[in-house]
Amino acid sequence: MKNEKQKQNIVLRPPVVAIMGHVDHGKSTLLDYIRKTNIVEGEAGGITQRISAYEVVHKNEKGEDMKITFLDTPGHEAFSSMRERGAQVADIAILIVSAEDSVKAQTIEAYKTIIESNTPFIVAINKIDKTGANIEKVKMDLAEKEIYLEGYGGKVPCAEISAKQGTGVGELLNLILLVAEMENFTGDTLVPAEGMVLESNLDPKRGIQATLIIKNGTLEKGMILKAGGAICGTRIMEDFLNKQIDNATFSSPIRMVGFDSIPKAGDNFRSFKNKKEAESATIEQKKFTSSAKIERGCEVPLIIKADTSGALEALEKEVNKIKIENCGFRIVQKSIGAINESDLKSAEAVRNDVGKGTLIIGFNVKIDNHSKDICEKYQIIIETSDIIYKLTDWLKERLEERRPKEEKMEVSGKAKILRTFSKTKEKQIVGGKVTEGKIVADGPVRIMRRESEIGIGKIIGLEKNKVKSKEVEEGSEFGMMVETKIDIASGDVLESFIMVNK
Repeated sequence: MKNEKQKQNIVLRPPVVAIMGHVDHGKSTLLDYIRKTNIVEGEAGGITQRISAYEVVHKNEKGEDMKITFLDTPGHEAFSSMRERGAQVADIAILIVSAEDSVKAQTIEAYKTIIESNTPFIVAINKIDKTGANIEKVKMDLAEKEIYLEGYGGKVPCAEISAKQGTGVGELLNLILLVAEMENFTGDTLVPAEGMVLESNLDPKRGIQATLIIKNGTLEKGMILKAGGAICGTRIMEDFLNKQIDNATFSSPIRMVGFDSIPKAGDNFRSFKNKKEAESATIEQKKFTSSAKIERGCEVPLIIKADTSGALEALEKEVNKIKIENCGFRIVQKSIGAINESDLKSAEAVRNDVGKGTLIIGFNVKIDNHSKDICEKYQIIIETSDIIYKLTDWLKERLEERRPKEEKMEVSGKAKILRTFSKTKEKQIVGGKVTEGKIVADGPVRIMRRESEIGIGKIIGLEKNKVKSKEVEEGSEFGMMVETKIDIASGDVLESFIMVNK
């Protein structure tokens, strides 16, 4: 009987779908059309800024109302990790390709992400209404990239659509439901809900909130939710239309308000019957403290701030790419929200601990008013921008400024001493022949004897063919006066050099 009851709890669940592809191939237009035509009373819901999630209702071929949840993942390269996470949380991916522009590099990048995550996918050829549309070329180009559609040597289902006009969109939704039926996505209605954090941010009025996708189980009022090290009650639970709800189940996008700390985008979450169960399952995560040590070498301490967890993740990824001759940044603290007094004190603590000034960068955030005075007091360098690449360009300049400069000796010429002449105090006249490069007047020389340096001198007079010269080239003989404390002997080698910073 118990097994029979368990089987009754396992039911088909709506598919979660990610739309991926080149940034200009119509992902947003497709989602806009689906929202407008498949959400009751035309209500439009966008519950996050960086990854949006929408639940739509579509009648299948039998006339039954079926739910589909859509994710809209950004296409910018800096958000590739979010794009990958979108594919991981999704059950089905839509790879959208323009019938005008055909396959682009970003198309292939999205395809690789889908394949690596082992996600079933459908190709949607968009913009078929355009005069420059060439559907056959797109299919052939896909085949050249080893993406084989049905009818073109493969099994990948394909829909031809115009997201702008809505042509073929119904057929695409039917295809999604067909793939979902074949994949047999199921969930257990009785177990506590679990899933993934799509996005999180700090709302000045409401506190810490996060967008979640439930992948299994049910979440009800009174339960406690844990995402990473963050805990939240279910007092304020909203659906994707921002309406308060008392419960939600698998495949639903929801927003939870009231986390005790900011969960990371991409964190898995679990729910519990009460706070005691949640706390017992929480593993304390190590946070930044002023005693954090910076490893030896060229590492510049950096604190990064952003308006959302997704943006923070993207910024961190770009920062980690910045390196100049084994010199880079060490992110000692990262968090969401305005740059505040706590950040400045942390920066000062790192300076005291490691003797290096900490930089602070902020993406889409400001410095709170109280912190501006403290910033001047500590002389902490801060840069903010709403464009990631402006911040990374600024960081590259700061890294070059702080990169340790090492003086290195570069030998520009060598000469063998053939004869020695008079010597008075610290000046000696010698004659020789340049064997490599050139010897330059008024420059320093190393005095080498049997390949070992025995001292340093300076050329204060140089002649070639008894005529004063600024330099003597390879193969020529010379006479010179050297200022040195060392007695130069026949057979010694003088190396002309310069010191350079590297």
